[in-house]
Amino acid sequence: MPALRTALLQSSGHPGHVARNLKALDEAAGRAAAAGAGLLIAPELFLTGYAISDGVRRLAEPADGPGGRAVAGLAAAHGLAVLYGYPERAGDAVFNSARLVGPDGAELANYRKTHLFGDFERASFTPGDTPVVQAELGGVRVGIMICYDVEFPENVRAHALAGTDLLLVPTAQMHPFQFVAEALVPVRAFESQLYIAYVNRTGPEGDFDFIGLSCLAGPDGTVKARAGRGEELAFGDVDPELLAASRTTNPYLGDRRPELYTPLT
Repeated sequence: MPALRTALLQSSGHPGHVARNLKALDEAAGRAAAAGAGLLIAPELFLTGYAISDGVRRLAEPADGPGGRAVAGLAAAHGLAVLYGYPERAGDAVFNSARLVGPDGAELANYRKTHLFGDFERASFTPGDTPVVQAELGGVRVGIMICYDVEFPENVRAHALAGTDLLLVPTAQMHPFQFVAEALVPVRAFESQLYIAYVNRTGPEGDFDFIGLSCLAGPDGTVKARAGRGEELAFGDVDPELLAASRTTNPYLGDRRPELYTPLT
């Protein structure tokens, strides 16, 4: 099975301006497709911006709303899958969500962030209640989380046990928590034997200073692609052969003793 070339769009886009963010996503999709990528990942709440106060709720829309239909169109136009963050309106609730659209424009998965971080998110969003959301993409089983979710080892291990090969994590990671991107994410990939694509915002936005450092971490604990601190489109390959070899040699999942872990729940 060929490797899945993956593009990581490290950008904060244009906070508060959906049309401009869609244009930026379209431009990045064109560049990614030209470089042979089959998947483009944008950061948390890329469609609207993150630190835009009550603008998040005002700009929230259903999964198949105007923004979602626009992303489906650009994915189909460029022939690659797109994962993007957006505020999802469902009835009276607003969720911090990430949606995966296939290369034909069809929705493959929609995930609602389960672990909300800080006062802003808790005041703005309802937490999701489905920890493992997956889809198939080019023979790779992909799963979705958002930012803070990946900092809980139980979350990532649940994906590993469900067979996730590539975990997509759009994020809005800010100073001074850069150690998450630098150290924690590669460790999560190693301990649960999967790839993790961690795609961050960058630069100042409201009260936050996003640190960039997006990465694609492999199951062997090494970083296959790493962005710097500024706007960047980085590329890395998800290699099924490396994944299979790593799972054969690493005993973590096979050596688990679940009967000892019941006090955790």
